[in-house]
Amino acid sequence: MSTALRICPLCEATCGLTLTIDGSRVTGARGNREDVFSQGFICPKGAAFPGIDADPDRLRTPLVRKDGRLQEATWEEAFDTIAARIRPLIEEYGPDAVGIVLGNPNVHTIAGALYPPLLIGALRTRNLFTASTIDQMPKHVSSGLLFGDPFAIPVPDLDRTDHLLILGANPLDSNGSLCTAPDFPGRLKALRRRGGTLTVVDPRRTRTARLADRHVAIRPGADAFLLAALVHTLFEEGLTDLGPLAAHVEGVEEVRAAVREFSPEAVADACDVDADTIRALARELAAAPTAAVYGRMGSSTVEYGTLANWLVDVLNTLTGNLDRPGGALFPLSATAPAPRPAGPGRGFTLGRRHSRVSHHPEVKGELPMVALAEEIETPGEGRIRALITVASNPVLSAPDGDRLDAALGSLDLMVAVDPYLNETTRHADVLLPPPPPSRSAHFDFAFNALAVRDQARYTPAAVPLEADRMDECEIHARLILAVSGMHGAPPSAVDQLAIDTTLAKAVTQEHSPAYGADPVEFAAGLSGDTGPERRLDLMLRLGPYGLTLDELRAHPHGIDLGPLKPRVPQVLKTRSGRIELFAAPLAADLPRLRAALDVAPDSGSIQLVGRRHLRSNNSWLHNTPALGGGTNRCTLQVHPDDAARLRLADGGLARVKGEGGELEVPVEVTDGVRPGVVSLPHGWGHDRPGTRLTVASARPGVNVNQLLDGSRLDPLSGTAVLNGFPVQVAPLP
Repeated sequence: MSTALRICPLCEATCGLTLTIDGSRVTGARGNREDVFSQGFICPKGAAFPGIDADPDRLRTPLVRKDGRLQEATWEEAFDTIAARIRPLIEEYGPDAVGIVLGNPNVHTIAGALYPPLLIGALRTRNLFTASTIDQMPKHVSSGLLFGDPFAIPVPDLDRTDHLLILGANPLDSNGSLCTAPDFPGRLKALRRRGGTLTVVDPRRTRTARLADRHVAIRPGADAFLLAALVHTLFEEGLTDLGPLAAHVEGVEEVRAAVREFSPEAVADACDVDADTIRALARELAAAPTAAVYGRMGSSTVEYGTLANWLVDVLNTLTGNLDRPGGALFPLSATAPAPRPAGPGRGFTLGRRHSRVSHHPEVKGELPMVALAEEIETPGEGRIRALITVASNPVLSAPDGDRLDAALGSLDLMVAVDPYLNETTRHADVLLPPPPPSRSAHFDFAFNALAVRDQARYTPAAVPLEADRMDECEIHARLILAVSGMHGAPPSAVDQLAIDTTLAKAVTQEHSPAYGADPVEFAAGLSGDTGPERRLDLMLRLGPYGLTLDELRAHPHGIDLGPLKPRVPQVLKTRSGRIELFAAPLAADLPRLRAALDVAPDSGSIQLVGRRHLRSNNSWLHNTPALGGGTNRCTLQVHPDDAARLRLADGGLARVKGEGGELEVPVEVTDGVRPGVVSLPHGWGHDRPGTRLTVASARPGVNVNQLLDGSRLDPLSGTAVLNGFPVQVAPLP
């Protein structure tokens, strides 16, 4: 019996685990008390790590479709098939004949961070789709327009703030999102213990709302109205105070004029929050010694998602809380490029091109996930004929899964990198399964850039890789070689090319630690036993702290780099070099919000919102028995008043009908949702044939996104409206 350290890859909290290992099997997981970031915290997902790691449904070897049926194959046969079939398609129809779909779990691995950009570059396709447009793209867009960089996302300084206003987020169940914070519950409780105030705005009385000093049960999808009214009140009552930030902000007066019509009285009906409460929220925010406004899924996956995310940081800016301790600050990851001198940048542009069929604008190089099915179905030049999916299950996560399910069946070729035969990968012609997480090293590239405290942690593989399995990084490298016409070259060639390309640029940049160096000599000094480790070492050396992989190895519990620090103006990449508080695309979209004020809400309608469970993460943890109990159930939550009006019985069945279809689902009567709102969790619907998900298919639930037809979008970000849409609900016998 032995132990090994592992950073948990199962949600954004990135907690440190101590694994118990018997031979080659992980038998237990507990929180690592010496971890510099999580300090021993663990949630049910982390505790279930052994069961997830040893899931018997996890594929061990590749599957290749032969005679219409997926059959086990060797790794060589799998990559030979990809190389033989994808290159002719590209040569005949061009690179846009191939689409790429990147899913949520992709950002939880080293391979998912290092290789997809190289895959996209090798294919030269413009048909890229990711989970961002069914999740957080509005935040990327608003940050891009405000700060010039879609990845410059300020996070609440949870450990030092005096006042936290949360909208559309339930971190006690989600563990945080776009805000990496182990033990989010403990941090919120500490906020209140030190005399701080927690306010939660949510149509549901979530676990987080129950912890709050004030819960505001807003009408679903109305966050932008409320936020605009808060901004209006700050101006009207003279409560704005940008402090030192004022020298770096432009557009304040333009925002003042733009929100003039969004008084608390004007928006009260739209958001179903009375004017006195709105004014109180604004005054409390302005009066707090430090404060932060934080919004997530509930304010992103709605009709005005980008405007809501923009207004979150307008509030942080106008109260002087952006970029100051206790407010909302920009993390600085150890693998971020070394900071460049402050000054104007290239800025951020929307809609540099549009999708072929519905002309959706690209955002950050991506097209909306809702466009994927039509781009496969619609004949003509540029039609997607081959698809590569990486850790993605859009049949369940995107609107109208039935349509996408049918479209996937019409592809000439589909390749999937995924450990499971699920609702999406069952269509694959080649399925490449990565090994269990215990067999992989871990470093959080994405989430360290969103962490509430700067730190760096690396854990090597806890258990050696078996002979019949292939490391996930090697799978990605060989896939890149297969699609790029270099099939048969050593996988190390991909990593070496990445190193050479990075250094060729770094040695010419005056602010880079490698400036003026000989790239060959610099590369020769890199440490690491594998190509991915050498790439990580390079990024650390070129980063803002000058760390090395050897230093991380010498500190197995991590290196604490301290609390977040102010980074304006250096972080700004706008063309003006300032925070552009009212960029033209936002100004152009605001009249849409203003026009909605004149539309009276339908008091008799039912709106549907999603919900998260602590024991799951979207669609990818439903196959673990240990995570199947408790509140992790696919039920339709209904307020008692609505249940009586609609003749719904607790435990009975209801028919829910939306624009994309209808579902039959068990009813759960609870006052945890406000009247006029029903709630159904996302990620369920494991009832399609041809999958290999024994536990999940025994309790399949229903796919809430099948209620949508994909026509509802936030126009600036292309993000699907998954919350706050109308449905019809009726009892079933």
